[in-house]
Amino acid sequence: METIMDDEVTKRFSAEELESWNLLSRTNYNFQYISLRLTVLWGLGVLIRYCFLLPLRIALAFTGIGLLVVGTTVVGYLPNGRFKEFLSKHVHLMCYRICVRALTAIITYHDRKNRPRNGGICVANHTSPIDVIILASDGYYAMVGQVHGGLMGVIQRAMVKACPHVWFERSEVKDRHLVAKRLTEHVQDKSKLPILIFPEGTCINNTSVMMFKKGSFEIGATVYPVAIKYDPQFGDAFWNSSKYGMVTYLLRMMTSWAIVCSVWYLPPMTRETDEDAVQFANRVKSAIARQGGLVDLLWDGGLKREKVKDTFKEEQQKLYSKMIVGNHEDRSRS
Repeated sequence: METIMDDEVTKRFSAEELESWNLLSRTNYNFQYISLRLTVLWGLGVLIRYCFLLPLRIALAFTGIGLLVVGTTVVGYLPNGRFKEFLSKHVHLMCYRICVRALTAIITYHDRKNRPRNGGICVANHTSPIDVIILASDGYYAMVGQVHGGLMGVIQRAMVKACPHVWFERSEVKDRHLVAKRLTEHVQDKSKLPILIFPEGTCINNTSVMMFKKGSFEIGATVYPVAIKYDPQFGDAFWNSSKYGMVTYLLRMMTSWAIVCSVWYLPPMTRETDEDAVQFANRVKSAIARQGGLVDLLWDGGLKREKVKDTFKEEQQKLYSKMIVGNHEDRSRS
């Protein structure tokens, strides 16, 4: 059972293994001296990334976040109308693009004709918190999330003044009916921006797509699937939240060479009359996995934080026992 879990699930919650060293961190912590040339090259890379790129990226990040807070706050005081909507969209877009530059993100967008439209829901596979700015630097979205404190709370309060983002209090997040009601009200208003949702509910290492929560597929809106695929050779975008805090993670991102990724906008999908929310979610997930070249898994990403349920163990044990019995019978016949 442990072998099965390690093959299919456990490795999805840790950084993807690279075929070759990218001069970032040691792939082998029991490092043995190889050559002076390689050591000097690695040392020069450290100097460039930490002494030149890092200060520049931090300055860009503070500029982008600062402009986002100030810009959305100012726009929030304007009367509702087309002018406010126009300014809000472009303030968000400008600030997200500055933040993308802070990560030296090199992004290739495909099939832009399929970009999400008002009154719909954009769903994507989830690898990192920066998935948001990767998508929002090429389009306009209403964000969905839990209300936070600190700097994140300041940013959220400023953003919601200029654009109808959907923030939930901690006590509201577990109320599925309330969440569904708020989302339904949003998508029924065709003047509001499409909602951006990551149905996996947790970050996966970009080698697979795990189970989509059915909530966002129950409200009857048009779904715009998006596949995001990162190239880990220049910098690993995956956030292993059980290993790194947000500050440490951002530091690792800003000291990488670059964040290289491809984004595919898939054709819009709607729920068919003969399928339920779970089947619809699986159909969308399969389309995203197929386009991004990712493994399509039925496992719940929540296993990242929880112990494996006994029912899952029993199911896999039965499958494994059938495989063993089948192989034994084949050998007996031969």
